[in-house]
Amino acid sequence: MNSGPALAGSTPPPAHAPGCVVGLDVGGTGMKGALLDHAMRSLETVRRPTPRADGPLAVVDAITDTLLTLTALAAERDLPVHHAGVVVPGIVDEGLQRAVWSANIGWRDLPLAALLTERTGLRVTLGHDVRAGGLAERAFGAARGARNVLFVAIGTGIAAALVCDGEPVSSGGYAGELGHVVVEPGGRPCACGGTGCLETVASATAVAAAYAERAGRPVAGAADVAALAADDDPLARAVWQRAADGLADALATATSMLAPESIVLGGGLAEAGDLLLDPVRAGLERRLTFQRPPALVRAELGDWAGCLGAGLAGWRATGHAPANRRTGVPAP
Repeated sequence: MNSGPALAGSTPPPAHAPGCVVGLDVGGTGMKGALLDHAMRSLETVRRPTPRADGPLAVVDAITDTLLTLTALAAERDLPVHHAGVVVPGIVDEGLQRAVWSANIGWRDLPLAALLTERTGLRVTLGHDVRAGGLAERAFGAARGARNVLFVAIGTGIAAALVCDGEPVSSGGYAGELGHVVVEPGGRPCACGGTGCLETVASATAVAAAYAERAGRPVAGAADVAALAADDDPLARAVWQRAADGLADALATATSMLAPESIVLGGGLAEAGDLLLDPVRAGLERRLTFQRPPALVRAELGDWAGCLGAGLAGWRATGHAPANRRTGVPAP
């Protein structure tokens, strides 16, 4: 076990201090990390695969190594690292700073923040990847100024972040599981143990699998299906419309319950832009009657939203959060 550098951030930095925080977004397939200054500008970035096939302990090792790599890059610049924000998928209890459960990675009730602090010497704040992305979009991105926001990340899985009356909703880490709203009763089995969940219809994984099944040939991913749908391939159009309908069903339910002013779609599938937003927007409009119609927009921060949200949590933990402002998205 690497003992890491001396404990960073023992004294909170003054406002606008030199130095940086680490933001690290751990996904089911890859992780993205950055050194972020007080203006939320990226100074260094790192991308690495998430070795989930090797088990949860291998993922913890990879997170540790990535944090130490970023700390070393900061040392090369003579920059103090005041804090680290790490965000992960699954059920995360921010109050207890524990990774409660993740179907993608396989850990259960893991005191991840304390473990990473022990291994790296960094002060670590643990958060949920999608909630962090939603807070970043509200602070710096497509939902700036909105007090009621639903941020939906559509990738390997589907999850949402809720901001109600200006406050993020966590409910012990269980809030926001939009991907497990049933949109096709009696439909395909889901990894959660249910059937017909939104994830089985509209996740990037489900879109690629549905097209491969109908066409009798594999595709590299949902981006290929999007390209085929844009070229009016009838099978791709049918799969794409099914995904859009499932999203519209789930978003109509969320709108009735939460009345968001803004719904922000992010994640890999949202990279299709209007090809996704237009049918989802039309489907949502058809399903709403008396409800306040939300603005449906694409995320502005791309797949760096979670990393920026992790960095924002890191700065907030120092007691000197950066002012909400537009920020540059790190280069891939």
